Amino acid sequence: MNKLIVALIASVAAMSTAQAQQTAPRAYVGAGIASADHDYKLSGASNVDTEGWKASGKIFGGYEFNQTWGVEAGYTDFRKSDVNYSIGGANVRGETEGHSAYLAAKATLPVNEQFSVYGKLGAARNKSELHLVNAAASMSRSKTEAYGAVGAQYSLNQDVALIAEYERYGKSKDFGQKADVLTIGAKYSF
Repeated sequence: MNKLIVALIASVAAMSTAQAQQTAPRAYVGAGIASADHDYKLSGASNVDTEGWKASGKIFGGYEFNQTWGVEAGYTDFRKSDVNYSIGGANVRGETEGHSAYLAAKATLPVNEQFSVYGKLGAARNKSELHLVNAAASMSRSKTEAYGAVGAQYSLNQDVALIAEYERYGKSKDFGQKADVLTIGAKYSF
């Protein structure tokens, strides 16, 4: 029985390796709509009002070495978001904005000919800015953090596919977009 199990595992591994080698390397580009919750945390602040979830744009490109392994880079602009709060009896109005660029390894698991799931792991360079309008103050934070994502892809044909993914851009920030991002988009392989 053990020999049969080992033989089955070896056969599946050999078939998946052969199948992965049969898929020609391909590059791809894509665009999507990324939605992040905008937040503001400041000790002592009350009546904090932010714009909440806001859609923004994302562009990305990558290279698939085979149907399982690849690499991807992307840029997400999290747009501007208004924030209002009270602190020490004063009302403060401000604006946050941010963006992120990432580079990640990508592992894909085909479910059938049209549908696959994938995961990405890498690093992101995140930048968040805060401009307080009536306090004439600004703050900016940039940091390189871990990036990860899980997603699904539906291929419309050999070159065009739709994607949906959950992305995590490092840790949550005190102001601006949160680290959790939901993205839908399309990609074109060539």
